[in-house]
Amino acid sequence: MLILLNGESRETESGADLARVLAEAGMPERGIAVAVDGEVVPRASWPQHTLADGARVEVLTAVQGG
Repeated sequence: MLILLNGESRETESGADLARVLAEAGMPERGIAVAVDGEVVPRASWPQHTLADGARVEVLTAVQGG
């Protein structure tokens, strides 16, 4: 199936969970927030959050400045 990860098409296994997709994409486990189709998904829910075909996944990283 196809999903959008930060605006780029990405093919993944049908029924893949969010944790797996993020790991396959090389995303860090800490310091990020993830939204699927505009809804924030808590980190504890990533392994149980199954993605649907066409899901829009946005990964945001915290940036420290000053």
